[in-house]
Amino acid sequence: MHFPSPILNFSPSGVLTPEHLGVILLEGPDTASFLQGQLTQDVMLLPDGQARLAAYCSAKGRMLASFVVLKISASQIFLIVQKDIIESTVKRLSMFVMRAKVKVSDASLQYEVNGLLGNALTHYATGLHALNPWQVLTQEDRHFIQLYAAKTQATTVQRALCLSPTNTPHPWTGNTPLPQSDWLLAEVLAGIGAIQSITSDVFVPQMLNYESVDGVSFKKGCYPGQEVVARSQFRGTLKRRAYVFSVRHEAVVGQEVFSNEDPAQACGTVVSASKFNSSPENVSDLESGWGIVSMQTAAESLTLHLGSPDGPELKLHALPYALFEDI
Repeated sequence: MHFPSPILNFSPSGVLTPEHLGVILLEGPDTASFLQGQLTQDVMLLPDGQARLAAYCSAKGRMLASFVVLKISASQIFLIVQKDIIESTVKRLSMFVMRAKVKVSDASLQYEVNGLLGNALTHYATGLHALNPWQVLTQEDRHFIQLYAAKTQATTVQRALCLSPTNTPHPWTGNTPLPQSDWLLAEVLAGIGAIQSITSDVFVPQMLNYESVDGVSFKKGCYPGQEVVARSQFRGTLKRRAYVFSVRHEAVVGQEVFSNEDPAQACGTVVSASKFNSSPENVSDLESGWGIVSMQTAAESLTLHLGSPDGPELKLHALPYALFEDI
């Protein structure tokens, strides 16, 4: 089923420090080979100095965490991740190090993550805007990672992350940062949800469309949950997908979504949530809540409600990328 693209006047430009993002660092001669056996991404084939999306799954194929993986070399790899799952992820990864020569640590105090939106990409990193998603531009100690863009009917807002050692002087230092709400809304409009503590161990990667945005390799060797992930992909139609939605109420991550066909049982879960602060004359004020919901594909044509069977009605919008099955 095809949905209209979001209609809202969203065109931010600038830099900020996303408060919800942190950094895990893996170092040692066995780093790449260790992660090869842990993540959905083919870390061994990933070129040095490049990045990809990846998931870390349980044996049942459920995502415990998701990352933007930045491979500096086979012995040094960064994982940009939601802060609220860093401690549990570091602990779990460390449990499986065994005899491998690799150290896993929370490096959020040693490295900072900045987010760039709109014209800031061309202003502060020449050539970055022309790269494909997940490609990296390195300038001195700064690694710029191109992300999927946030798209509406009227605008395409380029997005990028910058990873650098803490206290690195930046050309944007001293400028007024963008509000956090701009970055959160751009994440939603890019259509790629990230795992947080409340959604950990809930979704198979395809339920968040990860196979369609280069987050899963089906050609690599074993990793936790691989059989479940592969079976979900190749045995029949996927029954759950991620959708961008708007609603006349602010959504919250973890909220359930209900359909009019079966109000007794939730058909989806909110994965990402944000708020659009528009002007009073903008019709989008009626739909100030935005988010990503992972839900049953069979419910996409039904009337959907947020939080309860009689909660605010959801409106689904087109994804800014093609699903793997449509390519």
